[in-house]
Amino acid sequence: MKTVVNAILIIIAFLLQSTLFSRFTIAGITPNLILIVVASIGFLSGRRNGLIAGFFAGILFDVFFGFVYGLYACIFMYIGFTNGIFQKLLFPNDIKLPLGLIVVSDILYGHVCYIFMFLFKGDLGYVYYLLNIILPEVVYTVVISCVLFPLIQTIYRKISAFEEKETDTIG
Repeated sequence: MKTVVNAILIIIAFLLQSTLFSRFTIAGITPNLILIVVASIGFLSGRRNGLIAGFFAGILFDVFFGFVYGLYACIFMYIGFTNGIFQKLLFPNDIKLPLGLIVVSDILYGHVCYIFMFLFKGDLGYVYYLLNIILPEVVYTVVISCVLFPLIQTIYRKISAFEEKETDTIG
């Protein structure tokens, strides 16, 4: 059940990021909904599921927007896996840890993208990229995360309650 929900969340995030949120840019920046969903899946269901969700979200992203195939799959796999490590530290109504890790994940994501898409091509405008792309995206992503993470967490709670109820009925 969670696998199906993860797939649906990834597809919805991808569609929203590539359609609706691309219309609501702030200074040409859109929030990274895929990153929020992959990180959330990692927090809520662990390293393995975070890794798998990151892989499929990254492949989807690579197919439609990738310059180097496999780059986004690799980035999102690491994000999902790394955030899954912190699953045991997540408290039910505490949003500080997930937001902090989403910030770190988005900063690392921005730096890896800079390295592979600009630095290797000889573009040395790091400070410009940091101030005009990475940091604004981090801020926009965190603002959206304040709404999206609790929503995903609520979905996971309902699924867990449903699965527990179903198990009790069968057993």
